[in-house]
Amino acid sequence: MTSVDEKIASIGPQRFVNSVFERVASRYDIMNDLMSGGIHRLWKDAAINWLAPSRSRASTLLDVAGGTGDIASRFLRAAGPGSKAIVCDISASMMEEGRRRLAGAEAEAYATFVQGNAEYLPFRAGVVDFYTIAFGIRNVPSIQSALNEAFRVLKPGGRFLCLEFSQVDVPILDALYKQYSDALVPALGRAVAGDAEPYRYLVESIKKFPDQQRFARMIKEAGFTRVQYRNVSGGIAAMHSGIKA
Repeated sequence: MTSVDEKIASIGPQRFVNSVFERVASRYDIMNDLMSGGIHRLWKDAAINWLAPSRSRASTLLDVAGGTGDIASRFLRAAGPGSKAIVCDISASMMEEGRRRLAGAEAEAYATFVQGNAEYLPFRAGVVDFYTIAFGIRNVPSIQSALNEAFRVLKPGGRFLCLEFSQVDVPILDALYKQYSDALVPALGRAVAGDAEPYRYLVESIKKFPDQQRFARMIKEAGFTRVQYRNVSGGIAAMHSGIKA
């Protein structure tokens, strides 16, 4: 059992995850830069391109675990006039960082921040057109519960899209990324952000996350149809999509 596993066992998974993101909120981009080699922004752009909200009519996005507002701001730039984004995050510190980033931007007037748990969303059933979650679902103690909630809050015909670190499917890249994430990411986290533990946790959480096909099956089990996925950067991350029929 690793030191991270021991701490999770002692205080519980949700409290541990909360503590990680309270500690890294102001340095969240540094975390994603280290984990992705700096290209997570391109992956987020690709996710919104695949989501493809209509530019001719208003729609509503619920972005879960999206406290920094990265996905919400991209959605609002891509969506039609009058569209709205609801950012739901369990971490007050992450949402505060998101509010700070959107302050003064055009998107600020159309974005709402709501503190909530992905497993028990504080929203009525069938109220949003799109549900997104980027680099967040692997931190939820019950992934299936989060998927079930995504299905519940979407309108019929609504779209689910998840962007998450996944399993590399290119043999040489697989070995290189494993070495990079195991050895260098925690060390870089300590050097750059002054704290290695959150980065060590994130490396472990990626290893434990279901691979692309298994995660697709879980999305289907939640009730979604037309489930598919696209790898980015050789499977370092993957985008999964589904429709609520």
